[in-house]
Amino acid sequence: MNTEMEEDAGIGGFRKRMRASDEEGKGDSRDGISLDNTIENEETDTKLVASDEMELNIAQILDKIESFTQTVSNLLETGKTMFKELSNEFEERLIMIHKEHVEKWQEEIKELRLLDASNEETTSLLHNARYLIQNPSIEQ
Repeated sequence: MNTEMEEDAGIGGFRKRMRASDEEGKGDSRDGISLDNTIENEETDTKLVASDEMELNIAQILDKIESFTQTVSNLLETGKTMFKELSNEFEERLIMIHKEHVEKWQEEIKELRLLDASNEETTSLLHNARYLIQNPSIEQ
């Protein structure tokens, strides 16, 4: 019950004062019985029947909520697992592709070096041959 202490101007003491919302909730009384209590008692019989049915409906809705929540949770976990597996597969495949390309390019570099060495050797032989052709008397 909401009450406030209010100083009584004439006596100097304190008394409890009811708030307006509490006073309205009491209702009118006749012969010591509240009208609200009478109406409430009359509706209790119908509320009990409806209340059990409502409680059943509410329980069914709560079961649906719980079931849906569990389904969503399972889907989230499944999705996380799938994305993690997919991410791992993607990472492995990307690393493999990178490795294959690097190996291919390293092989090309190796072939270019071999070709360069062969070209250098051929260039050296041609240079020596030109020198001998231009200066035939040196060998004799």
